[in-house]
Amino acid sequence: MPQYSVIIPVFNRPDEILEMLESLAIQGFQDMEILIVEDGSEEKCENLVQKFSERLDIKYFYKENSGPGDSRNFGMEKAIGDYLLFFDSDCVLPSDYFTKLHKSLTENPLDAFGGPDAAHESFTNVQKAINYSMTSFFTTGGIRGGKKQVNRFQPRSFNMGMKREVYQKIGGFSDVHPGEDPDLSFRIMDAGYKTGLVPEAFVYHKRRIDFKKFALQVYKFGVVRVFLNKWYPKRSSVIYFFPSLFSLGSIIVVLASMFLSIVFILPLLLYIGLIWLDAIFKTKSLVVAALAIPTSFIQLFGYGYGYLKSQLSINIFGRYERDAFPLFFFSN
Repeated sequence: MPQYSVIIPVFNRPDEILEMLESLAIQGFQDMEILIVEDGSEEKCENLVQKFSERLDIKYFYKENSGPGDSRNFGMEKAIGDYLLFFDSDCVLPSDYFTKLHKSLTENPLDAFGGPDAAHESFTNVQKAINYSMTSFFTTGGIRGGKKQVNRFQPRSFNMGMKREVYQKIGGFSDVHPGEDPDLSFRIMDAGYKTGLVPEAFVYHKRRIDFKKFALQVYKFGVVRVFLNKWYPKRSSVIYFFPSLFSLGSIIVVLASMFLSIVFILPLLLYIGLIWLDAIFKTKSLVVAALAIPTSFIQLFGYGYGYLKSQLSINIFGRYERDAFPLFFFSN
């Protein structure tokens, strides 16, 4: 029986899964099985998966489209490992990922865990800028994978794992998307299991490839956060409202600078300067740092708009989330 079962849902991304499988094949630690769950794709990756059959203990499954959460549940039912791990198909693993993960779990056992993400040198400048915006203190407050989050980290499905017994007790992912991973993380935490961040077990996460797709992604994150606050009120925090507050404040500042005094724009310019300088320090690239400015604003405004829209619809006008935002739920 393998130590780890790696479950990867795939939807119309054969090129991405090829890179992911290549990174799994070169792992120094190989006590694992790989389960590829094709979620109703038209562009299937079965032929690519077969090419790795001699290098990996790999299994391929095809099912009708029902979302990434349900596809991970499908994979968990087929898995036989002690630990169940999940990666997104647009991730790439460093060659020592499993060596570091196994060492960490041996020294500090966890029932459920997650790891951070980073930008690979091969990523485009836009991807690197998006990665900066998704992990920077100036946009997220450092809540996504910072070392201070080790003992209260909410594992995310792009790099997440748990013991088999946790799945057997808690169940799998729900039908909401996005948001199925923090939903599961909260249920695991509320059941008293030990969760945490494994900082050294990071992945290279490509995320979205352009501004438009990134804006849609963070908008959805903002909408779903209101669902999660409603379902898990003890897990809600005022920090989730900050992007909306920042967005509204930025609009007010710009209008005030246009009609009252240019002085009002100075705090916003200072913020832009801090992002630029921090991005230069973190990415070592003037181009990526320049792109980090629009990606940071896209993240804050997109998330803030989604959160505010969802807040008004659900908590002010009293609409049921499945009626107000039906496209955020899969019918399994």
